[in-house]
Amino acid sequence: MKLKIAVFNVKWMRDLFTSDGEPNQTGKDHERSLQLAKIFRAMQPDFIGIVEGPNTLVNLSKTASGQLEAWLQVYVPESPLKGIHGFPSPGQQELCALYDPTKMKVLFTPETRAGKRFDEPFLMDTTNRLIKEQYKHYRPPLELTILGTDDTFISRVIIAHTKSKGIFDMVDYARFEQISSRDRLKLFAECMSIRDRCDEYLEKGQEVIVMGDINDGFELDFYENRFSKSAVEILLGDTWKPEFILKSVLPKPRLNSYGWTPNSSRYRDRITGDQVNVLIDHILVSQGLLAKNGKVWNPYLEKEDPVISGLKNELMDASDHFPVVCEIEIKN
Repeated sequence: MKLKIAVFNVKWMRDLFTSDGEPNQTGKDHERSLQLAKIFRAMQPDFIGIVEGPNTLVNLSKTASGQLEAWLQVYVPESPLKGIHGFPSPGQQELCALYDPTKMKVLFTPETRAGKRFDEPFLMDTTNRLIKEQYKHYRPPLELTILGTDDTFISRVIIAHTKSKGIFDMVDYARFEQISSRDRLKLFAECMSIRDRCDEYLEKGQEVIVMGDINDGFELDFYENRFSKSAVEILLGDTWKPEFILKSVLPKPRLNSYGWTPNSSRYRDRITGDQVNVLIDHILVSQGLLAKNGKVWNPYLEKEDPVISGLKNELMDASDHFPVVCEIEIKN
């Protein structure tokens, strides 16, 4: 069985809706929706994780999945995709997903044991000093189960948008250093929490997919050298349990003068002012899932791909991230 899966940070998708949760069909929001619609049509995903989706209110009068489905009815009416969401985020950027119900069933299946829910505080030793500190996911990762249409188990899925490393306040260098270290440890804690859940699934013999905007890459910077770890490598797993290591669907990134290749986004260095290419959007899969044709839909890199290059303007303007897409084959 083959499935085409993707993850896409759509950049404040809540802005594309009115306060009543209806798609905004005027002005620049309408133009961006048309751009996104062209990208969705070209991707034709069987399953896509959405980062920075529309808001879910605590009273459920407005949900991310309901707004996504309303958006599809307006902008991609031929699409069979259905929406699903999880715990509401304290903020305004939700995690949600779209899937093809003719090919699979998708269920929101969070762990509910005390202290194990992703919307509850948790303890984690991020500094290897045998001291656990309390953390909480700002956006609770979305835990899903993918089943075949005949209810056969396919995989668990965790969609995440982990703590940003960005510092957006005016600070002096001492404060910059303090906040950078604090934010990095919180990022590690969130990924350690997600990795613990992956281990629980893998120990049961279940396959796992982790996808999302992790706000980190592989061996990228000073702080990862300082702490001897990166958030993505935490998610990949422990080399002492090689059978539990997750695999990226993308090729190993290479460093050049502009940053990293492949890259899914870019940011401006606050000190130098340079734009740096980064690979912070990921799809990681367990070893029972065979990933093929993984690529970032980056028109600067995929110039030989007629579909991606033909969407250059849409991909550049619709979001500040590029989607990651691959095919997975379930081993028998």
